[in-house]
Amino acid sequence: MSFESLQWGNVSSPTTFLLLGVSNAYKEQVTLCMGFSLIYLVTLLGNLLIMTLVWLDGHLHSPMYYFLGHLSFLDICYSSVTLPKILKDSFSPQKTISFVGCITQIYFFLCFGGSECMLLAAMAYDRYLAICHPLHYSALMNKKICLCLVAASWLSGSFSSLIQAFLTAHLPFCGSTVIDHLFCEIPFLLKASCSPNTHLNKAVSYALAGTIAMGSFLFILMSYVRITWAVLQRRAGRQKAFATCTSHLTVVSLFFGAGAITYLLPHSSCSKEMHEVLALLYAAVTPMLNPIIYSLRNSEVKGAIRRALHREVLKQGVSA
Repeated sequence: MSFESLQWGNVSSPTTFLLLGVSNAYKEQVTLCMGFSLIYLVTLLGNLLIMTLVWLDGHLHSPMYYFLGHLSFLDICYSSVTLPKILKDSFSPQKTISFVGCITQIYFFLCFGGSECMLLAAMAYDRYLAICHPLHYSALMNKKICLCLVAASWLSGSFSSLIQAFLTAHLPFCGSTVIDHLFCEIPFLLKASCSPNTHLNKAVSYALAGTIAMGSFLFILMSYVRITWAVLQRRAGRQKAFATCTSHLTVVSLFFGAGAITYLLPHSSCSKEMHEVLALLYAAVTPMLNPIIYSLRNSEVKGAIRRALHREVLKQGVSA
């Protein structure tokens, strides 16, 4: 294994890492490749559909769907960080990733994940204002506020991931180039590092994750406590008010639930296969399910799909 001349003290940074997450058995490779391809295809098509509907349908030109369009874009980016590489490794004899590629993957994976946490919190705030302060909603959630909330989501995710990727890039590896995982994640690079003290990296990771992930989750939780209290005090309109929140609550439960199980569960208590399943759950399956959830559980999105299909049928009839 060759090494770069980049030095940290007396320790070199490896040029490549070997990923051990994907099986070398041919039958398993075929199954995994077909499964990952289907997941990625559904993710792309589903989220592109949501983005197109939000862009073209005038009935969806509201803050809630503005955030939903950005969520779909984030889901495409989030899954694209890992799935194409995993697909390539499914049939590659050497499942390697460069050191720079590994750090880059960590940066973008954390960036999009952190941004999604904050965006889901912004969507909860939007629902809180719409239900608890309907008379002032248009003034409190205007285009400028929407843009600021989206920008804050991206900036917070970028800043957090930049710090974590920078600290990970400066870990010594002492020739250890094996990562026992499907893709590059900080816990597995910490395990591969030969540094006797990785407490700083762990402390920073937990602090940033706690600030962004837990902070977003607690904000969402408090928003829905207020929403529930406000709805229960009303005599009419309860079902309609809750109906606008069910899709968002389902997405929040999937995203934060999968992440919590993965990162809060002790690594020693799980098998390698379990870690891979959990990783795929939050890295690949959740971005695929989000557009399906919003399509099936949201009447306005279903209405936009019907209108789009109706327009297409009319076009085909005219052209015929």
